[in-house]
This record gives sequence, structure tokens and C-alpha cells, in this order.
Amino acid sequence: MDSARPLIVGNWKMFGLESALKQARAVAESLARQPARARVGLCVPATLIERLGRALAGSAVIVGGQDNHVEIEGPFTGDVSAEMLEDAGARLVVLAHSERRGCYGEGDELAARKTEAALRAGLEPIVCVGETLAERQLGRTLEIITRQTTVSLPEALKGRAFALAYEPVWAIGTGLTPTLDQIEEAHGALRHAMVERLGDSGLAAPILYGGSVKPANAADILHAREVGGALVGGASLNAEEFLAIIRAAD
Repeated sequence: MDSARPLIVGNWKMFGLESALKQARAVAESLARQPARARVGLCVPATLIERLGRALAGSAVIVGGQDNHVEIEGPFTGDVSAEMLEDAGARLVVLAHSERRGCYGEGDELAARKTEAALRAGLEPIVCVGETLAERQLGRTLEIITRQTTVSLPEALKGRAFALAYEPVWAIGTGLTPTLDQIEEAHGALRHAMVERLGDSGLAAPILYGGSVKPANAADILHAREVGGALVGGASLNAEEFLAIIRAAD
């Protein structure tokens, strides 16, 4: 676990054809000329993983996927196993993203099983948690994210490399972001829950912030207490914007 370095990960979601790889190459080329303090990853659609791996071979950018099934293989049409991601060249995987939770009804128990599957395949999981706007307005933010963290992180993570990502659902893709005080409060609660659950491993793993991270706000967010990096959505599809966020962690 390289917990001393921030982790900045781009999540392309369901965007990106082969033509988008030029943006990833531009990021890798910039980092080759001027190495960053942060570890950098790109989690792309499964169709691009192998091609991205070839395009970035030998670079500092880590290739990742966006979800994995709990089983190694089987009659699960349309799904992708962690072993398949690893075989295609992925080293990271985003799990339990709010869009998986909200659109597909995936809960904390399933998140834990998917995390165990990722570890089985040798992937570094990034497990997401976050409250909805209604939950925040009801004052339930810390309750919700503490429960999600406690249940979603399996004990198998002890001694393994992983990250937790705090993504307030109401801030994703909306242009809205919590205040720095709200981010620090949430990340502090998450750190406590991680240590309670995993001991020293919960202390070492980075907590990423995600939700409308942009070049304009990245430096403030990345230097807030207990923020160990960022999970970046739309801005990661543009090399110039993504690099500005990466450089903000220097």
C-alpha cells in the first residue's frame, strides 16, 4: 500500500470510443515529461481496457475497470468477472458506485462480495459510498456512510491495497460540491469507520473524494483533512482538465 501518495482516478463511465484514447495518451505523455506526486489511474469501459493498456504500456497511468461480477465465470450474460478485467490488463476497479447502487439496486452486502472477488483476481478495489440529497437534508449523512463503509468493506481487505471513495450522490455530475467542512466531516467519520472495521489497514488506505471535482476546486479539496485523492468523472475525459486536477495534488 502506497498510502503516502494521493490517488487520482478518472472514471470514464459509459463514455469513450477508441478515439478517446488520444486523451489518455496525452495524460501519460505529460506525466512522463513531468512526473506527478499522485498515483494516477483511468477506469474505462470494458471495451477499452485492453486497448488502453497497449496505448499506455510503460507509462505511469494505471488501467482500471468499472465493475466486476462476484463469480469467476458462469451464465451471466453481459457481466464481466474480476478475472476477465485482470486478463484484459486492468489493475484497479471501481465498485459500488452510486450509479450502480441507484440504477441497479446494488447494496452494501453485494459491494463486499464484489470487493472480495476483485481481491481474488489481484485487483485494487476502489469502494464507493455516499448519501443522497434527501439523506443529507434529514441529517443522516454520517449514519448512512458509516453503515455503508462498515458493511461494504470485507475483512479480506486487511493487508491489501484498496481505497474508499466518498461520493455524495447529490454532487455527482451536478456541478454542486459540499463545503470543505462537510467533506472533512464526512472523511473523518469514514476514517473512524475504516479503522473500526479493518484496524491498521483502515488507517493506511486513502479516502478519495468524488463529485464534480474540477480544476477550479481540486486544490482545495485535495488538501483538505483526510482527503487522499479524487475519483474524477467528466473532467477525466479531457486531458487538460484531468492533468490540472492531478497537478493540484503536487
